[in-house]
Amino acid sequence: MTAQLALGTYRCRAIPEAAARAAASGAQWIDTAPNYATGRAQDLLAPALAAHPSLRIATKVGYFTAATGADAVNAGVLTEDQAAVGHSLTPQYVRWQTGRNREQLGRERLDLVLLHNPERAHPGDSLALHRAMREAFVVLEEAVAAGRVAGYGIATWAGLEEEAFTVGELLALAAEAAGGRHHLVAVQMPVSLVMMTPIVQALHGRGPLPAAAGAGLRVMASAPLHGGELPGMVDQELADLIRPGLTSAQACVLAVASCPGVTDVLLAASSAPHWEEAAHAVAQPSLTAAKLREITGVLASP
Repeated sequence: MTAQLALGTYRCRAIPEAAARAAASGAQWIDTAPNYATGRAQDLLAPALAAHPSLRIATKVGYFTAATGADAVNAGVLTEDQAAVGHSLTPQYVRWQTGRNREQLGRERLDLVLLHNPERAHPGDSLALHRAMREAFVVLEEAVAAGRVAGYGIATWAGLEEEAFTVGELLALAAEAAGGRHHLVAVQMPVSLVMMTPIVQALHGRGPLPAAAGAGLRVMASAPLHGGELPGMVDQELADLIRPGLTSAQACVLAVASCPGVTDVLLAASSAPHWEEAAHAVAQPSLTAAKLREITGVLASP
């Protein structure tokens, strides 16, 4: 089954318009973070979320802008030194930022809160990192119990690939935090024809994607076009190998959407044509595992 298209707002240049377009097209998810659009992304999304109550929102805790850091210091949540780092997973910050996310997005209950690049917290010290993540999960479990958050997870760039943590370890940390049944429900990670290690691993039944799928987790694939660079790297011959009749961008999106375990493809489409092009791609039948092996084989060859 082909994954669904969701709006990512990291590189989105016209967030209100893109959110309204995504909602009108039937997209179910929008992904954001308090540091996106120089700290304005959540405020910009609020009107679309109010107009479309069924839209589901994924946001994050971890990175923050200098202005938000100053607010956190004034609120007694972070010290000046902690704010200077620009990233925090401390329980008091996670609790404060989750509340701030709800206010900015205008939602009483957040559908998904992700720890944002948690590997940034304690690089090279897995014990300290896992302890910090467990403590953050405790806060998020409290928010779930209070009805303020529906579920949580992690959004990582390199944490899973570099094995700062595995999906199994995340599930174990969440179970410890919850004292049993937990509400860790999603992982977000880069999957593309540039960062294709997860695809190759999944085709062999290994790596984070099959582990997440086996645990019933939502898997949001970020950067499917590698920051917009991929279409310029994929020529028409390769696009036709992926699926004849598609543009380079569509072929790249379909490859990610066809990857076993991926449930959502996050695309920061700022214009209507780009969104419609991608929507057409994910409406295609999925690529077979054999076709994905062929594509990754071609790309891996010297």
